[in-house]
Amino acid sequence: MAVTLDDKLVVAISSRALFNFEEENRVFEHENDDRAYVELQRQRLDVPAAPGVAFSLVRKLLAFNTPEHQRVEVVLLSRNDPVSGMRVFRSCHAHGLPTIQRGVFTQGRDPFRYLRPLGAHLFLSANEADVREALHLGYPAARVVTESVQAGDSNPNEVRIAFDGDAVLFSDEAERVYQAEGLAAFQQHETDKAEQPLPDGPFKPLLAALHRLQSAGEAGGDGMRIRTALVTARSAPAHERAIRTLMGWNIAVDEAMFLGGLPKGEFLREFEPDFFFDDQTGHVTSAARHVPAGHVNSGISNPHKTVGIDKIGNQN
Repeated sequence: MAVTLDDKLVVAISSRALFNFEEENRVFEHENDDRAYVELQRQRLDVPAAPGVAFSLVRKLLAFNTPEHQRVEVVLLSRNDPVSGMRVFRSCHAHGLPTIQRGVFTQGRDPFRYLRPLGAHLFLSANEADVREALHLGYPAARVVTESVQAGDSNPNEVRIAFDGDAVLFSDEAERVYQAEGLAAFQQHETDKAEQPLPDGPFKPLLAALHRLQSAGEAGGDGMRIRTALVTARSAPAHERAIRTLMGWNIAVDEAMFLGGLPKGEFLREFEPDFFFDDQTGHVTSAARHVPAGHVNSGISNPHKTVGIDKIGNQN
């Protein structure tokens, strides 16, 4: 029987999202030379890289796998060269992630085109251009903020993930009204459409996949669970449309924070997520001081810009 990933949650992740390669990346940026970067990685083949920002998320998701049920697949998807890729695999083994066995290393070329054959539910990368193109192709994707605080270890049996609402879980329809006409018009727009579900946002497929994973884990009694939170600048009365939209999807979140414009970082610190996704750089910056965070380059707050990158090391 042919091998397939169809029945799994598939996470594609770059080297710099999973491990801390910031020192190596600074060598690349300083030298502006692929060869210096590759040589440094070659010299460090036997030195495991330290965990990166998304390490906790990946480790916990893989804990849903048992000998009987392989529910999560994590695949390395990187602009790195194959030699650097060998160090990444060795680092996985050294840090207790031997089940990461698949990887694509493109030596500077676009890696996001491989999301389609993988059927990825999430793509995490430090490369802004790759994330933007992945989102354009319809895949949930976020640029990992590599300077983020790493996740704590106080919730070993829970994968905690927090999402912004507009332009992340939902479309940016309401955000467009807010930016064009102001808060009062936004509140009225959402009150008038309270019973009309918001269109899907780029991360709705990931939330649905996590819901399926949680249901499978509960049925199997494997001990791991998922806890999700909606963390949004919305407040009453605009909260109702968001809740009704989730009800229409038949997907529940465990916590919902309607903050009415308050900074999100300190609330996220209390929730202790393994990762937080937001489309607005100000919220991501606030969050990154407290928790692992990623920028979703989606919606009206992120006008499209074409960025040409064809390098091995930086933004990998």
